[in-house]
Amino acid sequence: MAFRNKRVTYSEHPTRAARIAHAKGDSQFRSYDVSAIQPKKRPWGKIAVAAVALVAVIVAAVLLLTGCGPRDVEVIPAGQTATIQVQSGEGARDVADSLLEARLIPNTKSFLDEVDRQKASSKLIPGTYPFEGGMTVKQIVEVLTIGPDYFADTLTVPEGSTRKAVAQAVEQATNGRITSQQFLDASSDANAYAADYGFLAEAGTASLEGFLFPKTYSVPTDATAQKVVRMMLDQFATETAGIDWSYPQSQGLSRYEALILASIVEKEGLTDNYDRVASVFYNRLADNMPLQSDATTAYEVGHDPTAEEVHADTPYGTYANYGLPPTPICNPGLATLQAVCKPAQTDYYYFYFVPDGNGGMKYYFSETYEDHQDAIAAS
Repeated sequence: MAFRNKRVTYSEHPTRAARIAHAKGDSQFRSYDVSAIQPKKRPWGKIAVAAVALVAVIVAAVLLLTGCGPRDVEVIPAGQTATIQVQSGEGARDVADSLLEARLIPNTKSFLDEVDRQKASSKLIPGTYPFEGGMTVKQIVEVLTIGPDYFADTLTVPEGSTRKAVAQAVEQATNGRITSQQFLDASSDANAYAADYGFLAEAGTASLEGFLFPKTYSVPTDATAQKVVRMMLDQFATETAGIDWSYPQSQGLSRYEALILASIVEKEGLTDNYDRVASVFYNRLADNMPLQSDATTAYEVGHDPTAEEVHADTPYGTYANYGLPPTPICNPGLATLQAVCKPAQTDYYYFYFVPDGNGGMKYYFSETYEDHQDAIAAS
């Protein structure tokens, strides 16, 4: 027989007493605290996370205490050179990165700390720096505050140097970075610079012989041959700015011709007699006499000339030809230029010089050829 809505009880014998007992038990069971007899849940996930965090803290502490971290790079040794460029607007950290990449410093922190110590963050000068290995961080920072001129090559151009001699001096001063030939090429045509230097106009396409002003120069490490030429032309402009050219012009000479005359006086005279040597040549020019300078032929042939060479009819032969040679024969100094612009007023037409026995020269000035011959005989 089927029963509708049959309810299963705790007993298969649904007597009244059993039903009462089962109902009572059911009520008690539902309200009974069973937590004490349930299996305990283990918090393994939280423990694992905590353990990992603890290990990380311990590792970090060990690294800190032992000084471990990014390893220092091995800097290049003394004798090797590494060049860096400091661009305008770069800060200390940019410079530090460049130095580290070039292996000039072991790490960026040492450089930045030294920059702070020297209060040099705003004093780092842009430019090219060919640092040598073995420099300390302190020295590197100091150089960066001095600027690229710290590495400039010293070039000395003595008075009376020829363009060829200047080119050789440039090559030697720059350790071959600028070759002699590069300088000769850069100074071969005055017209190439005439737009910027008006005093070159009369030289035309002649070389810059005569305009490479004698001086001691600091040549930056990134300088080209053209830049060195311009340094010398700038110096010529500065040194000659106060010269009064009116006297040579009154004698019919242009400024370029006065420069040619000064180059001859430079080679023929001494500092204490430039003005008298200049007067001799002015007197000869005025009387249409040949200058008769051995120095002009020496420039042309490249050595002390023979008697035959000085009398040869060549562009720089001032025995066979009258007047001035076509170009200067050296680069005269300021004293010679001043002497040509303000010569002594004499009647001398001749001079003769011989070694004085003390490493110098003794000069004899004469008004007539006879006196000149007597001076030669007496010496």
